[in-house]
Amino acid sequence: MTYHLPVTAVALAAASLLVQAQTAAPAAPAAAASAPETTLPAVTVSASADASAGGLTAPYAGGQVARGGRVGVLGSQDLMDTPFHTTSYTQTLIQDQQATSIGDVLRNDPGVRIARGFGNYQQVYLVRGLPVFSDDVAYNGLYGLLPRQVLAAELVERVEVLRGASAFLNGAAPGGSGLGGSINVVPKRAPNEALTTLTLGADSGGQGQAAADIARRFGPDRSVGLRLNAVRRDGRTEVENETHALSLVALGLDYRGALVRVSADLGWQDLRLHGAQPSVTFGAGVPILAAPEARRNVGQAWTASTERDTFGTLRAELDLAPDWTLWAAYGQRRGDESNDLANPTVVDAAGTLNFLRFAGTRRDRIATGELGVRGTLKTGAVGHALVLSAARYRAKTNAPFDFSDFAGVSAGTLHAPVAFDPPALGAFPGETISDTKTASLAAADTLALLDDTLRLTLGARHQRIEDGAYDRSRVTPVLGAVVRAGRSLSLYATYVEGLVKGDTAPAQAGGAPVVNAGEVFAPYRTRQTEVGVKLDAGRVGATLSVFQARKPIYGVDAQNRFTETDRQRNRGLELSVYGEPAAGWRLLGGASRLDTDVGGKQAIGAPKTQFNLGTEWDLPAWPDLALNARVLHTAAQFADAANTQGVPAWTRLDIGARYLLALGAQQVALRARIDNVADRSYWASAGGYPGAGYLVLGTPRTFVLSGSVDF
Repeated sequence: MTYHLPVTAVALAAASLLVQAQTAAPAAPAAAASAPETTLPAVTVSASADASAGGLTAPYAGGQVARGGRVGVLGSQDLMDTPFHTTSYTQTLIQDQQATSIGDVLRNDPGVRIARGFGNYQQVYLVRGLPVFSDDVAYNGLYGLLPRQVLAAELVERVEVLRGASAFLNGAAPGGSGLGGSINVVPKRAPNEALTTLTLGADSGGQGQAAADIARRFGPDRSVGLRLNAVRRDGRTEVENETHALSLVALGLDYRGALVRVSADLGWQDLRLHGAQPSVTFGAGVPILAAPEARRNVGQAWTASTERDTFGTLRAELDLAPDWTLWAAYGQRRGDESNDLANPTVVDAAGTLNFLRFAGTRRDRIATGELGVRGTLKTGAVGHALVLSAARYRAKTNAPFDFSDFAGVSAGTLHAPVAFDPPALGAFPGETISDTKTASLAAADTLALLDDTLRLTLGARHQRIEDGAYDRSRVTPVLGAVVRAGRSLSLYATYVEGLVKGDTAPAQAGGAPVVNAGEVFAPYRTRQTEVGVKLDAGRVGATLSVFQARKPIYGVDAQNRFTETDRQRNRGLELSVYGEPAAGWRLLGGASRLDTDVGGKQAIGAPKTQFNLGTEWDLPAWPDLALNARVLHTAAQFADAANTQGVPAWTRLDIGARYLLALGAQQVALRARIDNVADRSYWASAGGYPGAGYLVLGTPRTFVLSGSVDF
């Protein structure tokens, strides 16, 4: 409890200052009523989440996605001008869908599915069939600063998704994921108008919620902004014996001067899960059984997971000249976790469950920073947008752990689970200690040719990865082209690479010594090519892309040498659609087709097809009432490399409504949503960690209701 009191006191004090500042603002002119009247020039402040001169890109028609977003080291770009497939989901969408986590937001993306970490409750995002760990989600462009397990959506202004490899744009993800895409979270900033929003909500499982969002701008030109977000969720869920509790306080600051812009964030989150629905592994050769009833918890009530994080960032820009800007950013996170878990394995066709208890703690101490300069110039008829950036990252982790008897405890079946007392620990105590460092230097030039109808991006990043005795480096290039075929159409093509730490050859494999034991391999590269077309019809936008990526797979060959033994090839087609085709009718969705090949087999957790279709419409007879619906479909997939354990396809329907009304001077928004309307029980995902095929159950039908009041 020692964390609760100081943070709560800071939050209350900040809220008090913000409200007092607003109520005290009219007093200054009254006190000086006898002084000569002075008219100050009007100043328009466009708050930015990353201290950039341009601020946030504007929302697209319908307000659910933005016209562009951050493209790594290249900065903020309009989606029609970048040679990548990107989507930026807005706060409007987050609020209207009552999203509680980043995973809730990304359920709208046809190229993304939500999975779990290996053996824990960490959210993992499968992009183009490859994982992005929550450790590797960027916070305003910096890795490793966000809570590892689940991030509350209340602190988020936008969630930006870039599909495909991105080692040049963002640097190698320190957690070793991100080969299929990257995700960036943009924090909130104070808008131009004063904001005080209070929200109360509850769901049908018994989970209650209270949240506050307060923002003010200060100074004669309102150059200083403060925004405070606080949320508390607590109670049971629709899954039996499962309780969730989350507390969050986040404070954002920004300053905008003539030549200098500064933004800062300070956040604290406390997450506690008890008796949560576990992941389920099917043993080798055991067929995948039908998913049990979604409300029935197949885990143990004594399992628990807690995570407490304090994180902060500071970012600044300085204009060196009209077309040249220097920027710097720095961030830290202190994370502490405690887990007592028992994820079951199905050991036979009858569904018998075997539980191995795992208990452990984890402490993360992370520091990261970036320094760069960008600017524009012309050489004859050719324009240049130049950027040079250096970045560093360091993560120190201590994670002691212990297991129960490796024989495990057999209890109940998948469809008739049985509770038991936690078995004794002590079978295999140990500790994981790591000190991971990365450093990189990136440079790029985007050339504007033929009256800016053709843009070529050329760049490279030198990346160094250190982890204990491991110390290797590699260069990853990027080559991109965008052709503006009129105001509403862009064609693009890209070559880009992904990068993760290479392996060290083990001492033994299958009981026999490995010939090249101890050999250290350079970081692995994923090579990706992509072509696409983007449409901006004013009210409707779309991106259609075709891509192919190849990544190496390492193992022990017939000579017992650890080497590259195979390659995984991912080839696919993606479509994203968004906008407001007609006044009051909004559309968001798309589809993806993915063909994976690993030695002639389909990759684990990589369904061939996925599609999402979300729509919202304002009723003409009741203009303050909006109805919405969303359909999600995921095709069949496999939970093992041999493709013998097939996971059935699933389709889910969500519906909702929003009603706006005025109560005196206050604006009230009532929102209702039903997730999984048909209450279907299904396996939502397979895998989420390379080589592992554990399954995650979909959530049961859940009713959610909330009300927000603007003061």
